[in-house]
Amino acid sequence: MARGHAAAADRLARKAQLPDLTVQVLAEAAAEAGLARAVKPFPREGTLAERLRAARLLMAPMAGVSDAAYRTMARAGGAALAYSEMVSVAGIHYGGAATWELVEPCAAERDLAVQLFGSDPAQFAEAAEQVSERLGERLALIDINMACPVPKVVRKGEGSALMDDPVRSAAIVEAVRAHTQVPVTVKIRQGRVTGTELAPDFARAMEQAGAAAIAVHGRYASQLYRGVADWSAIARVVQAVDLPVIASGDVYTTADAQAVLEQTGAAAAFVARGSYGNPWIFSGVQAGFEQKLAAFALHVRLLEATGAHLARARSLAGWYLKGFPMASSLRNQAMACSTVDEFLELAARVREEIEV
Repeated sequence: MARGHAAAADRLARKAQLPDLTVQVLAEAAAEAGLARAVKPFPREGTLAERLRAARLLMAPMAGVSDAAYRTMARAGGAALAYSEMVSVAGIHYGGAATWELVEPCAAERDLAVQLFGSDPAQFAEAAEQVSERLGERLALIDINMACPVPKVVRKGEGSALMDDPVRSAAIVEAVRAHTQVPVTVKIRQGRVTGTELAPDFARAMEQAGAAAIAVHGRYASQLYRGVADWSAIARVVQAVDLPVIASGDVYTTADAQAVLEQTGAAAAFVARGSYGNPWIFSGVQAGFEQKLAAFALHVRLLEATGAHLARARSLAGWYLKGFPMASSLRNQAMACSTVDEFLELAARVREEIEV
């Protein structure tokens, strides 16, 4: 077994032996951070379009970021639903413990949207069935990633590469729909190469295949995350299909979220990088230094409670402490931390130094 897979299997084994303390941690510490002490479930009544329009801001899937602790913080901040990191259908097919680690919701998560990626319809069908069985009532929907622009993904015919093959993409949607009872959605980009817009026609093809909603990132895959998202491209997809559309791209503030919804007519909006160190973006609350420190401490405790690698807390420190006096020095201090106590001591020290 490869070292990475062995480590993941070991973490899962340890997590299985320990109580999930996320509900307790949230109940104890969320209020001090200006967050909800329990996660509100995603609406289950009505069509998906009705449910999205009733709960319009969603935490986007983000590779290497949206683990269970991060999702819980976003949900406590008011996100109507949170998505897993991209989950490889090939990883599920081959039984990788590291893959299943991405799928498991913690106890504080009432429900979860799982995003799958790959290129083989048969593997998608297998993954949809296994994820549905494993999560049961806690699975809110399955999203299919046809948007990822990362070269190592695209080279395998996955992610945004699927936009060049609408026949295979439709087969993937149909395969997933046949093996789950939850809504099946698709995330796409404006197109593959700058200047060649594929999104409206491609979205119509996914609608015909049975997708329940389309999420559109207003950039071409060739742009990666550079430049400015073209929200007009999202509006054109809204006009092209009868499905609910989820707007994605450059939502950094609550005002941005409101603007993209108004300008595009989308049913809901994804928040991705705008949620870095800012779970309050989903509710529009302006957090002060004291709440940010409390949220950082809460997030670190949730990392511990979910069995996540604590190295992630170093990135969190940079996000939550942005704008603080001596922020650069504080980030450097966080890089030297490796235990929960050390991160919590850093937060306490900052509190004393700036007298929040």
